[in-house]
Amino acid sequence: MARRAQGTAAGLSRERIADAAVALVDRDGLERFGVRRLADELGVDPMSIYHHIKGKAALLDAVSEAVLAEVAAATDDTSRDWEEIARRTAHGYREMAYRHPRVFPLLATRAQTSPVALIALERLVTAMREAGLPEQVVADAPMTLFGFLNGYLLAVLSGESGEDTGTPAIDADTYPTMAALAPLQAGYGSVAEFDRILGTVLGRVQDRAARGGTR
Repeated sequence: MARRAQGTAAGLSRERIADAAVALVDRDGLERFGVRRLADELGVDPMSIYHHIKGKAALLDAVSEAVLAEVAAATDDTSRDWEEIARRTAHGYREMAYRHPRVFPLLATRAQTSPVALIALERLVTAMREAGLPEQVVADAPMTLFGFLNGYLLAVLSGESGEDTGTPAIDADTYPTMAALAPLQAGYGSVAEFDRILGTVLGRVQDRAARGGTR
């Protein structure tokens, strides 16, 4: 693609750059991503991108923010029930991860401090406080929830598609307990499995709250 000369108006905006960067990572992966390749996709000089986003680290943050905005757009913002907010946020986050599996590692490995990320967390912890949950439980909630989400989704999306690949064969003579449990572990990566484990995580939060925030 022909590149515009540096300084020539290119109709760029931060949003347009971020959207193009998301598309590029979706297609080619993070390992091949760079400002020069993005500039080629946009048909601009790399310095034109730097006028809007200052460096590759800031560009990766813009990519993260763009996909998190999809979660915010798909999440109902009228509920005041903290558990419903947590469940809707978690499922929206999962759906985004499946749409952008090559972008997702950015969310799991970089601190997310953009306004769209903080607004989502503020809504969750505010609802928890209004419900009277202990302060320590509320303070721990973001790490508890997103620790599970990031770890689970990284594991699931590390495969070819993240879809159920069936229950692996386990030698029942050597590992009898694991073999007995294997049928209950079917549906790897499915919505049903995700929702079940999410319920366990949220149940743990509820248990701590019932004990006044103690372990």
